[in-house]
Amino acid sequence: MTQRTTRMEVMKYLETSMDTFLDTFLKPVEEIWQPTDFLPVSNHPQFINEIQEIRELARGIDDDLLTVLIGDTITEEALPTYEAWLMDIEGVDQGEKHGWSAWMRAWTAEENRHGDLLNKYLFLSGRVNMREVEITTQHLLRDGIDIKTAKDPYRSFVYTSFQEMATNLSHRRVAVLAKNSGNNALAKMCAFIASDENRHATAYKHFVEKIFTLDPSEMMLAFEDMMRKKIVMPAHYMRESGGKIGELFSHFSDAAQRTMVYTTQDYIDILNSLLKSWNIDKIDGLSDKAQVARDYLVNLPNRLQRISERISVAPANHTFKWIYG
Repeated sequence: MTQRTTRMEVMKYLETSMDTFLDTFLKPVEEIWQPTDFLPVSNHPQFINEIQEIRELARGIDDDLLTVLIGDTITEEALPTYEAWLMDIEGVDQGEKHGWSAWMRAWTAEENRHGDLLNKYLFLSGRVNMREVEITTQHLLRDGIDIKTAKDPYRSFVYTSFQEMATNLSHRRVAVLAKNSGNNALAKMCAFIASDENRHATAYKHFVEKIFTLDPSEMMLAFEDMMRKKIVMPAHYMRESGGKIGELFSHFSDAAQRTMVYTTQDYIDILNSLLKSWNIDKIDGLSDKAQVARDYLVNLPNRLQRISERISVAPANHTFKWIYG
């Protein structure tokens, strides 16, 4: 495609491969796991005993780790906001049954299982004030997100590539910590969720890779713009009952840092991984502005590394209303 290639043209071109994308990166509904595969079955004779086992194991979950698990659950439960955002980007026609709208709906259907499973686990655990969790979730849905992508598919796919890698990492780390504490059931749940997120990350990274071959300069500028703005987590407006918009997220982030579930270093490592995956330093045929953008991106990890070395982990100084006791 020429330098005058528009985003709509690129999206329409990629759309011709949508059947392949769906078959490669997503799984058939009848074959993929469902939340009930991991939870006690209500008509099973051992139903009450299995719930008791969940409750007993949940007592051993560290408060910081439980906070991270709850925050991850709330993030997953805010899925309607994410689907609405993706359905509104340029090149997606909500009225179509196929193409990009089919991808967004199918991706949403897979993601929907994550919050469903974790929410039910938290409810059964006996350690969580579910009403407070529900209030935070409702606030998050009402407050929405501002991830600085507007309706641009290029910026949106940079964001989803980064974010899906981050959620994969977070769920995978929670799985490891849960397993280390002997909570194999929770570990299995989080590991399966992480596997989904990894597939989704692979898909969105593939979309960006394809765009780099079709419209390299504009894709490079979009990537640079997102990294200058910084990738914010989708739950950055998180708050508790009676709280102000966004004030809870820093406390949640501190807990994630203390547990080493998601850290500043992880942000840098994900950026490095994307630079490598997309061969940023080797892309040619760029405009002058795009070459400057590429230089900025290549040098950014070292700049962030120097900054991160000056950041200290905050001590636990907030009592979350989500957790009993």
